[in-house]
Amino acid sequence: MTHGTALPTDIIDAFTGIAAGDALDTARRRRPDARDHAQGSFEALFIPVDDAQVSLSERAAVALFVARLHEQPAAVAFFGALLRETGGGEGVEPLIVAEAERAAGSGPYGAFRAENAIESTEGPVYTVASVEAAYALGDRLAAALEHAHLLVLHPRDAAREHLQRLLDAGWSSTGVVTLSQLVAFLAFQLRVVHGLDAVRRAAGGAPVAVEDLSALAAEVARAAEARLAAGGADPEQAPAAAPAAAPAAAPAAVGPSEQLPPAPRVSEPPRFTQDSLGWKPWLEPLPVADFTERHYAALIERERVHMPYFRVLARDPDALRERTLTDLDIFHNTDAGLPRAERELAAAAASRFNGCVFCASVHSRFATEQGADRAEVQRLLDAGVTARFGSRWDALIDATVALTATPARFGAEEVAALRGAGLDELEVLDAIQAGAFFNWANRLMLSLGEPTV
Repeated sequence: MTHGTALPTDIIDAFTGIAAGDALDTARRRRPDARDHAQGSFEALFIPVDDAQVSLSERAAVALFVARLHEQPAAVAFFGALLRETGGGEGVEPLIVAEAERAAGSGPYGAFRAENAIESTEGPVYTVASVEAAYALGDRLAAALEHAHLLVLHPRDAAREHLQRLLDAGWSSTGVVTLSQLVAFLAFQLRVVHGLDAVRRAAGGAPVAVEDLSALAAEVARAAEARLAAGGADPEQAPAAAPAAAPAAAPAAVGPSEQLPPAPRVSEPPRFTQDSLGWKPWLEPLPVADFTERHYAALIERERVHMPYFRVLARDPDALRERTLTDLDIFHNTDAGLPRAERELAAAAASRFNGCVFCASVHSRFATEQGADRAEVQRLLDAGVTARFGSRWDALIDATVALTATPARFGAEEVAALRGAGLDELEVLDAIQAGAFFNWANRLMLSLGEPTV
């Protein structure tokens, strides 16, 4: 992992009740990098090497809000306890839960701009409306919760001006990247948890006792405080260029707010396509001159330094590195499991449903390159996720869509359909992780920039 393993407990196992030797434990260990680096992503975001841009309590508060929007009881209990452990003020936890309950809905919402999409859906737009809530949360956290709601329930509606609102509230460009990574990562992690819990329950497993998670939250808080006290030191990595630990309180804005760079010039793709597209950022990418060896290591492939998307995400190098290594194992590990074409199909289906034209173009094309019928893949892009193809693809697409809905609808019916289509334990895990991962990828692509022909 990027900065060494800080926890002996795997968070996804803890949230789902997976025990050593279980069928799902065996399957997860067949995808060791996905397992380790999903955990590494959690640690990079919640046990960071520094919290100068996003405090520990801000991270916990946003995570609690996101968990409640996803209706994940175990995660709500855990992140509520973590907020208390990281110094969330008295009354903040119930306030955030109440705000999330007021903001809840059944997404994804938003308008498709592609001409071959007809699924645009209106939904509630969340703002911190009451004077009492605005005062208790403060400008920074209020803006962060509004951004989290946008990413969770309205990913299709993300726009450049939403990022400027965060900057105006005192967030830095680097802080915005960390905040967006945190929300998008949880969109992945909570879906993996939901999917694996559904598989476990379909086999007769009992629900997780949420009261048992407070001790784990305390352990995470202690690990975070220890890492910050040590200045984020990690003997396995090059020294970090970031400053040493900041106090747990929200970082104070100094001077005028940052301004976004000029809006990029783009030629908006008119439709979902398998053609290659470009992507242009709204935030300023990290300048190449500012890259340290730690930043280059985060890219995994050094030549990605020339790609604006990776240079934007490199503002939080630890989160980028762990995310990339998770991605690679989910989609490229060929030790049995779901054929690669079908993993890419799940990615394309999630992207089509979320409205990410860029990600849909990349992964529909990859599905075709891995052996899927090009015309059938294009039909998915043209007709949408309700198109029918045959029992196996239908089960995979329906499971992905049910998992991609917020809150997730994936349950016993989808598990039974996957089993009926012939998927074994490892293949079901691959389907869940591939679909869930693109709830992470889509939210970053949609909220930090835009596609161009």
